[in-house]
Amino acid sequence: METAEKRVRSSWHEPIGRLYRKMLGIPGYRFWLLLLGAPVNLIVLVVWLARRGGGGYAELQASALRELRESGLERELKREFASQLEEKRRFFGQEPDARETEREVDRRAEERLWVRAGEIAAERARGGGVARNDYAAAFESLISNPLFAAAAAVIGFPMAILMLLYANPYSKYIFERLLMTLFVVVGVAALVFTILHLSPMDPAANILGQTATPDQIESFNRIYGLDRPYLAQLWDNVRGILTLDLGKSFAGNEDVASTILRKFPVTLLLASFALLLALLIALPIGILSAARRNSWLDYSFMFIALIGLSIPNFWQGLVFILGFSIKLGWLPATYTPGSLPSFIMPVIVLGTGLTAAVARMTRSSTLEVMNEDYILTAKAKGLGRSTVLMKHTVRNALIPIVTVVGLQFGGMLGGAAITEKVFNISGLGSYIVDKQFVPDIPAVMGGVVYTAIVISIVNVVIDVLYAFIDPRIRTKMKRY
Repeated sequence: METAEKRVRSSWHEPIGRLYRKMLGIPGYRFWLLLLGAPVNLIVLVVWLARRGGGGYAELQASALRELRESGLERELKREFASQLEEKRRFFGQEPDARETEREVDRRAEERLWVRAGEIAAERARGGGVARNDYAAAFESLISNPLFAAAAAVIGFPMAILMLLYANPYSKYIFERLLMTLFVVVGVAALVFTILHLSPMDPAANILGQTATPDQIESFNRIYGLDRPYLAQLWDNVRGILTLDLGKSFAGNEDVASTILRKFPVTLLLASFALLLALLIALPIGILSAARRNSWLDYSFMFIALIGLSIPNFWQGLVFILGFSIKLGWLPATYTPGSLPSFIMPVIVLGTGLTAAVARMTRSSTLEVMNEDYILTAKAKGLGRSTVLMKHTVRNALIPIVTVVGLQFGGMLGGAAITEKVFNISGLGSYIVDKQFVPDIPAVMGGVVYTAIVISIVNVVIDVLYAFIDPRIRTKMKRY
């Protein structure tokens, strides 16, 4: 009993050591691991340098390296790498450089020898009970001490958070995708700013009017930094994005971040209700059309869906206003905050295209799954038609449907500009459209950043939903 308790107490640190070693082997994570845990890694480095060169593991590694050199592996590696470099230069039409080729071949062969020698030494060390003495092994030996582990969790708290995120496959995936989102946002912002900078429109002249004097235009450009070089303006915008300071708009001198946060709930509410309406109508229609394929019901539903895809939003909105507001007087023509009836027509107009797209995708995806072998097997086992349809067919047809729903919803959150303009809704879509014709650079950049973030987050949510829908994707994500 005491032996078992000691084993449990002595093995709690092993998963942490393995995780640390694994992260050190990934260049991107290695950099942040060493940086965020700099105080801890400094202690580990001192201990490793004090222990390096001694012990049986170094002798095992040196012995394995000598054996590999004597076996002729080095010559084989050099011939292989020389052949690869020759083929590469011949493919790209490059002139051969004997000295450069020799240096590159020697470097690659030496790296491969050391890697192989390390693998042989690690295998022999496990068999002979010899402890490793590399950098990761120094961390593993130190982390087994509870006092060092507690101190490392405090002084290396950012590193501990990073390791915690990496340990779980879902949190690791989400973290990496959100990190990629940061680069996407910066790249999109730089591209949009460059387009606005090169555009012939003059913000000062558009805002001050045609009667503005040259001195007034020059003063406007100086106040807002428009007279500065392109790179200086670009850096100011990128820095503002990274610090969440989007600046103030040229027209009205409003804080852009506050304006976006104020208008975002309206667009979110509009898009959410449109999505809910689309799912409630489209999913049953799509499933029913697939179950009654080539029937009059199928043809009718798909014909209506095709009409829904073909109708422009602005035209549908104007027809609704003309019919339900002006002729019948049932619903208000424009949106009023807090008024539910004024929200009905915008939701229907915005959700029409999404409903049609989801209905058609549901039908085609369900029909595709219906022809799979496992569906025939389920029917052969005597399962009921509804069970086969709902439990086996629709469930496996959800991934394309989720993809379409996610992309459409992200686009609506990015700004349903046409619908908002038709119904006079003060949302983000109409805000961005109004500002881009000035062009009000801070406001447009804020809208672009918001749109990029929203679409990226929606894509991350879609990818995570894939894992919950399909066990195969869930298994791959756990191995990721």
